[in-house]
Amino acid sequence: MTANTASLMDFLDEENAQLKKEGRFVKFRVLCGRQAPVSLIDGKKVVNLTSNNYLDLTAHPKLKAAAKAVIDTHGVGTAAVRPIIGTMDIHLALEEKLARFKGAEACLVFQSGFTVNVACCQSLMSDPADLLVSDELNHASIIDGARLAKAARKIYAHKDMKALKEILEASSGARRRMIVTDGVFSMDGDLAPLPEIVDLAEKYEAFVMVDDAHASGVMGENGRGTPSHFGLCDRVQIQIGTLSKAAGSIGGYVAGSRRLIDYLASVARPFMFSSSHPPSVVATCSAAVDVMLEEPQRIAKLWENARHFKEGLKKLGFDTGASETPITPVIVGDAEKAQAFSSRLFEEGVFALAICYPIVARGKDRLRTIVSSGHTTQDLDFALEKFDKVGRELGLV
Repeated sequence: MTANTASLMDFLDEENAQLKKEGRFVKFRVLCGRQAPVSLIDGKKVVNLTSNNYLDLTAHPKLKAAAKAVIDTHGVGTAAVRPIIGTMDIHLALEEKLARFKGAEACLVFQSGFTVNVACCQSLMSDPADLLVSDELNHASIIDGARLAKAARKIYAHKDMKALKEILEASSGARRRMIVTDGVFSMDGDLAPLPEIVDLAEKYEAFVMVDDAHASGVMGENGRGTPSHFGLCDRVQIQIGTLSKAAGSIGGYVAGSRRLIDYLASVARPFMFSSSHPPSVVATCSAAVDVMLEEPQRIAKLWENARHFKEGLKKLGFDTGASETPITPVIVGDAEKAQAFSSRLFEEGVFALAICYPIVARGKDRLRTIVSSGHTTQDLDFALEKFDKVGRELGLV
């Protein structure tokens, strides 16, 4: 690269400087060793309250054994996309297991939760006469999927059922209507009002897509998700799950009718043009489902820990927002204070990431904490002690 051509990228210096000024420049924390409730991060031992490892499965003996064993029989990779020659018998077996787990006819596994949301929005909302209706706090992957869809888009205020009803009432001319919502909202830890959403969908002839990324392995019977939690599995047409959080591995999936899965397998571009999961990942995900069924005490412990930590934060005087799940925000309301809070906690041995604008609205800057089933009461009490100490130091409580 010559000096002249290198200068064409000089605009990046200004862009990065602006990101730093806004507190949006990303500097990686480096995990040394496995993802654990108490982890070694940047060389420092800390109570880890930032991981999505809800059930502490990332180093479960059954998952590790499954990954090792399948390498001997199926190799380390697929070297192809699914529609060509990237579908192995173990991919189909995993999809059949996940379909049974979700109470659906069929399932299709994608490379990530992000790609499955994009694929469903793009593939199912394929005409300008369609209408995609979305909660304002849905995940970025749903937002991007909606942008790629050809459908008209309407956004309703967070969990505002009156607003949703008004949108649906005004949509009689639409070719098809799809309501999309997170099951558990990732920044606030609150639940979608799924019974009300389903009732409105049925009244106005819309179908429902639920992104259960943060409910998979957490909500419902054995972690089956929010439709299971609310008893609505047979009334939600599209269930999105993740294999990247509670399952301890990587990937996403959509569960629904056989005809839905057949259609997506034929037209969903992120699925068709991405290489399939390597055998070790497939085996790991399959073993994770088995553990959820065989060890329900992990989910019980997760919720016990969530209640203990949430109640402890409230007693200390922190604002935990509308959280109903193991995701518990600590609302600070100022980006600089949130960043300072996170940094000081890390120095004290607790990792809780600051989440600021534009990820959340201005004035809603926070630390987002997530407990796991692997945390001990001593871990959580240590973290609460440090929250108290640093919170008082910064004048937050």
